[in-house]
Amino acid sequence: MKDQIGRICVKLAGRDAGGKCVIVGVVDKQTVIVTGPKRLTNVRRRKVNVAHLAFTPKKLDIKEEASDDEVLKAIQEAGLEQYMRERGVISWT
Repeated sequence: MKDQIGRICVKLAGRDAGGKCVIVGVVDKQTVIVTGPKRLTNVRRRKVNVAHLAFTPKKLDIKEEASDDEVLKAIQEAGLEQYMRERGVISWT
């Protein structure tokens, strides 16, 4: 799962369902730490079961446990701000 750090996902369950987030850490094989970051996608940093995520093919180049500011900067550099704001849409392109 460590190779999934930086992977952009869509939350499928919970109050953040439909929001996009980025994997910033791995707890174990069933649990990861994600962030929106909150000020961009309204998804706060938290532990999530991988069964509650839909993985997209998009991935950011970030280090493990990157701060929300570092994640936001990587999103901006990749030109994915608008993509991250879109809710509930999985685009495979």
